[in-house]
Amino acid sequence: MNNQIKRVVIVGGGTAGWMAAAALSKLITSIEVTLIESDEIGTVGVGEATIPTLIYFSQLLKIDEAEFLRETQATFKLGINFENWRNEGEDYFHGFGITGQSCWAAGFQHFWRKGRELGIASDFSDYCLESVAAKANKFAQLPNNGLNYAYHFDATLYGKYLRKIAEQHKTKRVEGMISKVNLNPSNGDIQSLTLKDGQLIEGDLFLDCSGQRALLIEGALHTGFIDWSHWLPNDSAIALQTESVGEPVPYTRSIAHKAGWQWQIPLQHRVGNGVVYCSQYITDDKAQEHLLANVEGEHLTQPRVIKFKTGTRRKHWNKNCIAVGLSSGFLEPLESTSIHLIQQAIVRLMRIFPVNGIQKCDVDEFNQQTDTDIESIRDFIILHYKVTQRTDSDYWLHCRNMTVPDSLAHRLELFEETGRVFRKNNELFDDSWMQVMIGQGLIPKSHHPIVDNMSNDELKRFLQTIKDTEQQKVAGLPTHQQFIQHFCATPK
Repeated sequence: MNNQIKRVVIVGGGTAGWMAAAALSKLITSIEVTLIESDEIGTVGVGEATIPTLIYFSQLLKIDEAEFLRETQATFKLGINFENWRNEGEDYFHGFGITGQSCWAAGFQHFWRKGRELGIASDFSDYCLESVAAKANKFAQLPNNGLNYAYHFDATLYGKYLRKIAEQHKTKRVEGMISKVNLNPSNGDIQSLTLKDGQLIEGDLFLDCSGQRALLIEGALHTGFIDWSHWLPNDSAIALQTESVGEPVPYTRSIAHKAGWQWQIPLQHRVGNGVVYCSQYITDDKAQEHLLANVEGEHLTQPRVIKFKTGTRRKHWNKNCIAVGLSSGFLEPLESTSIHLIQQAIVRLMRIFPVNGIQKCDVDEFNQQTDTDIESIRDFIILHYKVTQRTDSDYWLHCRNMTVPDSLAHRLELFEETGRVFRKNNELFDDSWMQVMIGQGLIPKSHHPIVDNMSNDELKRFLQTIKDTEQQKVAGLPTHQQFIQHFCATPK
C-alpha cells in the first residue's frame, strides 16, 4: 500500500496538459493533481482541427457542447478536402462518414468498382453523406449521430476552457520553470521536480506534457526515439493566422505543393493557415513566400517557423512517467490526429489507473496499445504520399519511389489486387482507408463476385438510390453558418 498512486504531477499546460488535468481531476477523485507550467514557455497552439472521437471526450467530461464551441470560436468539420495530392488540379474529399452500403461479404467499394467499370458510378465521395454535405456547405446535428462531425477550434482557448474545469475539480496549477528532475537513486523513478524558484514538487506518477522538449521522458529518463523521417520526410512548418474573408466551410483544406502541403482551417472569426514541408527540398524563406502568396485576409500573427522530427518514443510509459502529446512522438497533422492521440493516452491511463502501484503488465499493455495506435496512423499518413501520380518535383518523385512499412505495403497490395480492406485491432480508421486510397488514385483491379448477383440495371438503381438519398438529406439542411449562428456563435 506504500506504492499507492495518490499524487499525479503534470509537466506542461497546453492542450495535452489541460486535457489530462481536467479528465483526471474530474473522473478519478482519489488523487491530487498538480500541473506545472510557465507563462514564459509558449505552446505550439496550432492544433486547431480534430476528428470525431473528441466528441466522446467531451461527453466523458459532461462538457456543454454549445458553451465549449462558443468559448473556443469553433466551427464544425465534416472531413478534409485534399487538393493537388493525386495530381495537380485534382482533388478528392475524405469524409467522416461511411460510404455507400455494404453487404455481409463485400464492402461498398466492390459495388462502386463494378459500377465505375460500367460507367454508371460517379465519384466515390458522392455516396458519403458527410462529403456531400461538406461540398454543399451544409451542416446540422442529426438524430442517432446521422452526420458524423468534428471541430475546428482555437487550441489556446481550448486549453483555457479545460483549465477552468480542472481547477474547479481541485487541480493545483504551479507557475514556474523546472530546473532539475530528481530521480530515486534506488529504482530510477522520478521522485520530485525542483523549480527555478526553489520549490520542490513531489509526486507518485508524472505526466510529461512538455511538448517536443520531452523534459521527463527523454531529458531525465533517456527513453529513446524511433525516427520515421525516412517515411515522412517533412521536418518544418510555418503557421499564420488571418482574418476571415467569408463564411467558414465545414471542412479542412489540405493543399499539396511541390515540397509538402498547406492547411486552411476556418474558425468563426479567423482562419488558421500553415505550410508543412521538407527543408531538403525548399528553404524556410521560400516556404514562407508560398504561404503568404496563398492566404487571404489581414494577417493577425507573424509567420512562425516550427521544426520537428517525425517519430515516436521507444516507450510511452517508462518507470513512473507517461508521455502525453508531442513528448510521446510527432506525426504531422495531415489527418488531424494529434489531439486524438492525446485523448487516447489519457483515457487509456484512466482505464488502467495504477491506484495500488505501477505494475509491469499495465505498463507493457499501455505501451503496446499506444504503439498499435500510432503505427496505424503513421501508415495512413504515409499512404497520402506514397500513392500519388505527381511527378512534377523531386519531392514527389521521392515520395512515390520510397519504400514503406511492410504493414502498409500489405494493405496497398491487398486493396489493389482484391479491393479488400480489413480493420485490425480496433484501429482508428476504417472507411477512411478506402476513401483516401481511391482518392489518391489506387483503384482495385477486381471486385468481389457477390456483386455479380446483381444485374447491371439493379446495380445502377442501387447506386443511384444511395446517391439520391444523400442529396435529399443534404437539401433539407441549413448552411454551416446558419447552424453556427443558431447554436454556438461567439459574440464579436
